[in-house]
This record gives sequence, C-alpha cells and structure tokens, in this order.
Amino acid sequence: MTAWPEGYGRRVLAQVDSTLSEAARLVPELAGPEWILAHRQTAARGRRGRAWAMPEGNFAASLVLPATGADAALRSFVAALALRDACVAVTGRAAAFQLKWPNDVLLNGGKLAGILLESVGQAGAISHVIIGIGVNLARAPDAAALEAGAVPPVSLKQRLGVDVGPEMFLDHLAAAFARHEAQLRAYGFGPVRAAWLAHAARLGEVITARTTRETYTGTFVDVDAQGQLVLETAKGRITIPAADVYF
Repeated sequence: MTAWPEGYGRRVLAQVDSTLSEAARLVPELAGPEWILAHRQTAARGRRGRAWAMPEGNFAASLVLPATGADAALRSFVAALALRDACVAVTGRAAAFQLKWPNDVLLNGGKLAGILLESVGQAGAISHVIIGIGVNLARAPDAAALEAGAVPPVSLKQRLGVDVGPEMFLDHLAAAFARHEAQLRAYGFGPVRAAWLAHAARLGEVITARTTRETYTGTFVDVDAQGQLVLETAKGRITIPAADVYF
C-alpha cells in the first residue's frame, strides 16, 4: 500500500463536467492542497481549449495547490516527474517513460498522459494553481482527430498489459507529487529541472516548436531556470516560454 501524503486532501467523484472546473469551484472552501479525481468527465478539456477524450477506465484528476508568483508554472515539471514515478511504480518499467516539454508523459514514444495548469487569483495576483492530469490507463483515445505531427496516444493496458485503476494510480501519483513538491520548496527549481532533463524526450535532437504566432525548428538543448524551452536554431539560440512541440 502507498501511504497518502500528509496535508493533501482527497475527493473521488463518480462524474463531473471537468475536474479542472470542479477544482476552481472548490478553491474558496479549501484550506490546503486537494486532489479531485473523477471516474467520468462530461466536458474535459486540454491545452488551448481543446477537447480531451476520456474513455472509461482512464485517469482524470486535478490538484488544487496554493501557489504564488512565477514559480506556479514550474509545477508542470513537478507533476511530470510525479507522473513518471507513478507509472514506474505500477509497471516496473523505468526505461519506457520519457517526458515531453512542456506537459506530456510518453510511453515508448506514444502520448500516455497530459498536464494542464490553470491559475486562480484576484486582481492579477495568483493564489492557487490547478494542475489537471489525464492518463490513458485503460484505453487510448481515437487518433483520427489528431493534427499532423502530433504524438499518437497509447495506454498502459494496451501497450504494456498493465491493468491499474484510477484510485490506485492516484495514491501513487499523490505520494510522488508530494515528494517532488517538497524538494521544489526546499531547494528551488534546480534539482527538479535536473531530474526532468534526465528523462527528457528528444534532448539533443531536432524538434519543432509552434507558438500561436511562430514556428521554430532547432536542436533541443536545454530547459532554462524559468522552465522555458531552449533551442539552437540556424539563427542562434532562442528560448520559448510556451509552445506545442512536434517531433
């Protein structure tokens, strides 16, 4: 049994529109960090408002975390490391999992999980960050609707034959997140960044990053101290704060 981390709340819902939306509604009444898991979502969403498919048996949860300032965005790296730890814990297959900047976990090159951060606050000041996480535990969504170049989805059960339920997976994920979050708070982003880079997909290889306005192609050389993607391009080294990455 994995011990539930001290100081973190836990809610399990049969159905909700979106765990992200439910988390935002709960912020005013929460005294500390809280995990919200739903077995079914009716209006799940991904990055930039994209729909997020959730076949039955997959994992959908959001963590409400008190956080302020620029460091709020660094929780995507904490969440990615925690996701990888949870996947390794339930499969025993450490070499199978890699991290794709800025917010995906890959299983043997296919997209297994995604992370979405939303901030909550008033008057321009962030008080909480909500970390939404979706994992293809049982089934991968239909790949037919993917845009060109997107990483095809895979699931734990279909790819590795591992059958794990959402609530058990949450126990592993919450414990791993608490460990990495404690490290971030105690030592800053440096150790988290180093651990993330140790498992980064396509580090040292040519990738394409698309922002809302520009497309950049270059060698993925680093993630900087603010969590930005660093590419070596034909025009020199550039840093990108937010983009979709294509291999």
